[in-house]
Amino acid sequence: MCYRHPDRPTALSCTRCGRPACPECLRPAAVGAHCVDCLRTEGSHQQVRTPHFSDQGVRPVVGAPLTVRRPIATYSLIGINVAVFLWTVLAAGSFDVQISTPILYGEIVRGNVVLGEYYRLFTAGFLHYSVLHLAVNMISLYILGRDLEVALGIGRYLMVYVISLFGGSAAVMLAQANEGRSAGASGAIFGLMGAMLIVVLRLRVSPAPVITIIVINLVMSFTISGISLPAHVGGLLFGAAATAAVIYGPRLLPAAQRTQRNANIVGWSGLGVLLLVAIAISVLVAVTYTGQILVYVR
Repeated sequence: MCYRHPDRPTALSCTRCGRPACPECLRPAAVGAHCVDCLRTEGSHQQVRTPHFSDQGVRPVVGAPLTVRRPIATYSLIGINVAVFLWTVLAAGSFDVQISTPILYGEIVRGNVVLGEYYRLFTAGFLHYSVLHLAVNMISLYILGRDLEVALGIGRYLMVYVISLFGGSAAVMLAQANEGRSAGASGAIFGLMGAMLIVVLRLRVSPAPVITIIVINLVMSFTISGISLPAHVGGLLFGAAATAAVIYGPRLLPAAQRTQRNANIVGWSGLGVLLLVAIAISVLVAVTYTGQILVYVR
């Protein structure tokens, strides 16, 4: 519930103090959104420096200490991706990891998924083909994830990330060539772009900067060879849908039933449904493709 309006459930929070707040009580900031009380404090006290939610021990010269939260999940995801890449380097014995065992057994190849290796739909999201591939994705994850994690909360943020990952995998299964290979965190990262767009729209801030970033990245996906466009589009759509389920879903409840508990139920139910849909699409494509092979053999 919004800390100033207890009758308003919300999925957003101030990136300075961490308190849940409705869009009416939040104001856009250089980093995320700040609640009106934090802005009032900033205006009435001289600050040592402009606080960032990832700082620790930042206090105004006069007044109470600020509650600061670090984007632990984002840092953890970056650490996992880096650790997996180092594993592929060790397995390959060099930085040419494209034929290393983790890549060959973890990337998405539709033929392998058809044979029942459904785990690839998830593992592919943590594998990268080069240092540049990893660096671009991890920098993007850091820029997008640190603000979204604080705004949505760790649990919902991780669900949006995972749903985007599976959404990208579903799009690959639908649209990529049979012999195509796909791996990388970019599907999930495009999902975070979609999530950022929904948050900005809910805060009634101009979406132009976010839309510009999305368009530029989609154009690059179209024009640069070797990039999986289906994974990017699928992740973007599922990430936006997942965030919309969390932020806009509770508004479908009758006014009398808009409690935080009911809002959480609606939001998490929407996330669960989208996760199942993303996985189901991949499974249905695999089953259909298996049926086509059996008909051809007969």
